Amino acid sequence: MAGILLTATLFSQETFKPELAVGASFGTTFSSVSFTPKVQQGVLMGYTAGVTARYNTEKNVGLQAELNYVQQGWQEQFDLNPEFTYSRTINYIELPVFTHIYFGGKNAKFYINLGPKIGYALNEKTESNLGDATPNTTNDQHDMPIDKKFDWGLCGGPGLEIRTGVGYFLLEGRYYYALGDMYNSKKADIFPKSSAQVLSVKLTYLLPLFK
Repeated sequence: MAGILLTATLFSQETFKPELAVGASFGTTFSSVSFTPKVQQGVLMGYTAGVTARYNTEKNVGLQAELNYVQQGWQEQFDLNPEFTYSRTINYIELPVFTHIYFGGKNAKFYINLGPKIGYALNEKTESNLGDATPNTTNDQHDMPIDKKFDWGLCGGPGLEIRTGVGYFLLEGRYYYALGDMYNSKKADIFPKSSAQVLSVKLTYLLPLFK
């Protein structure tokens, strides 16, 4: 029995062919920021788009890298003063690198992407009707541009891939947790913590180059 299993394993390894696929993605982001002291927030909706390269190096495992433009930030919530609005959208260029774990049949596969991400803030935009009002529990952030343009953290999530004769179509949910802060966080600074959290839903199209 052991000999049969070993032979089957070797045969599987010999017949697997590495696969390289490239394509593009588009999706929606839902973001907030973990502030200390706390800032009352809802969820800010934005967009993301980019290019993807995936190399399945062996059966059930591969590597995936992306270069994306992504919108994230925060939108404040004023329960006692609903007439006020405040949001900050920060536009990033980001580079996530994932371990791609997949399983399933020939035409439909489930997968999980897990890995680190780095990003760089290109610009930021504020939308507000506060004027001189200070309706949140913490309000210093209203007049403070972000201090740190470099962003880094961990992200990942599950997805579904459908393979057709014209390419691969992927639907994925993803969660990102920043390990760095947007504002300076030394003892004398206002915010000891200001790290981003982003949920996203993405559609990706991949075209296999060889398989």
